[in-house]
Amino acid sequence: MNKQKPNVILILTDDQGYWSLGCNGNKEIRTPNIDALASGGVNLSNFFCASPVCSPARASLLTGCIPSQHGVHDWIRKGAGEVHGDAPVKYLEGITGYTELLVSGGYTCGISGKWHLGATGYPQKGYSHWFVTLGGSGTYRDAEVYRGSERIKTEGYLTDVITEDALSFIDECADEDKPFYLNLTYTAPHSPHVDQHKEEYVKYYKENCTFADVPQHPRSGWSIHHPHDIAYSLTFASKEREYLTVRDLLAGYYAAVQGVDDGVGRLVEKLEERGIRDNTLIIYTSDNGFNCGQHGIWGKGNSTMPLNLFDTSVKVPCIFNLPGKIQGGCENDSLLSAYDFMPTLLDFLGIENPEAGKLPGRSFLPLLQTGSSRVYHESITVFDEYGPNRMIRTKKWKYIHRYPYGPNELYDLENDGGELFNLLDENRYFLYGPKFLEEKEAEMKAQLDEWFLKYAEPQIDGRKEPVCGRGQLCKVGASSEGKLTFQPAMEVEYSR
Repeated sequence: MNKQKPNVILILTDDQGYWSLGCNGNKEIRTPNIDALASGGVNLSNFFCASPVCSPARASLLTGCIPSQHGVHDWIRKGAGEVHGDAPVKYLEGITGYTELLVSGGYTCGISGKWHLGATGYPQKGYSHWFVTLGGSGTYRDAEVYRGSERIKTEGYLTDVITEDALSFIDECADEDKPFYLNLTYTAPHSPHVDQHKEEYVKYYKENCTFADVPQHPRSGWSIHHPHDIAYSLTFASKEREYLTVRDLLAGYYAAVQGVDDGVGRLVEKLEERGIRDNTLIIYTSDNGFNCGQHGIWGKGNSTMPLNLFDTSVKVPCIFNLPGKIQGGCENDSLLSAYDFMPTLLDFLGIENPEAGKLPGRSFLPLLQTGSSRVYHESITVFDEYGPNRMIRTKKWKYIHRYPYGPNELYDLENDGGELFNLLDENRYFLYGPKFLEEKEAEMKAQLDEWFLKYAEPQIDGRKEPVCGRGQLCKVGASSEGKLTFQPAMEVEYSR
């Protein structure tokens, strides 16, 4: 294997909250293989996605752009090209993805798992190996996928099927002595959560767990009438079920994560078997977070109306592991964002990005490297957006502004890490005094406006888009040709 170019594997899960790993404090979930990556590498405990729903978050990881630069503002509802009348749309066409730069730098790039950025049956962004699920989610049993442009039906548990394909890609590259990049992008633990996962795992969690690490807060007043992920789980559940319990859902979610952990273990074994473990950077993260009862909601950013940006929706696990070159057994709490990922990876590989000056992120490689002499100035803020909802977060404060009229939120994270008390509510003013809170809101709003003014593209700025969490139908701006761009809110979106 070419020792001059390290291999890279990005393990990207779907809807995984930061809290759902043993290495991040969960005492009941079984994730020994992922925990081993953390104990042997750097565990980033304050890493945030760019948007709390899958497609825009994934687009930001791939391109280094915020949603108001790449134009994907909600999960892709149309444009995959999979059903009659659903014409394929390449949502990121014309926007550079780091995989394209890696190909130019001599890498073979492969993806195994979820794509969900449009035109699913058309390999894109430099990937020569293309094994992707049809859309954003679906059954975990005998699922259909695209291998290249051919649509095929698989057999077995989807998480295992995705792992098998990834291992085959590694073998192929190792046989040909080619440096590779692999995007191992699991659909787990995305819903459906019930009657879909390995029975022995589900049984274990239902019989042995208290789920004490997942607080069940009273139902939020912002929770939508039919929560997407619960409704979706009911759609795929056994027809003999009349209803779902929270324990059913939690056991399925935990079982899905454990299925991913199995895949991580097999991946590491394969790298060791091929003699390339010490030359392969493994990165583990998720597209967005997830609430399993926290804040009285089930789901992510689109589980409420107005859309939410709670830490449980935007904070994700992030682990970097490469023996000898990445620090071992280190936890770092610097505030970092998904838009920092692309410059960090390219910096690690020594690959230039001619468009770097237009992007908001910066490399945090000095935080990762053993014996690094470079200075990294910790970011004091991270930013997020979901349509007309924007967030600015420091270690002490968090402000959310909703255009045009709110409601806005302000949290004192030092004294309220769970974001339970919005200080802009009238009954909280007495704790700080109205003048202090008004000044703090104005200060953070000004920083928010300045940052987004610098990076947002006016023609595709999410601030003016009617995103309500029900899905994106086509490209935004002039490219929409006057068509309806975002699915309006609907009461019921599932069937039995």
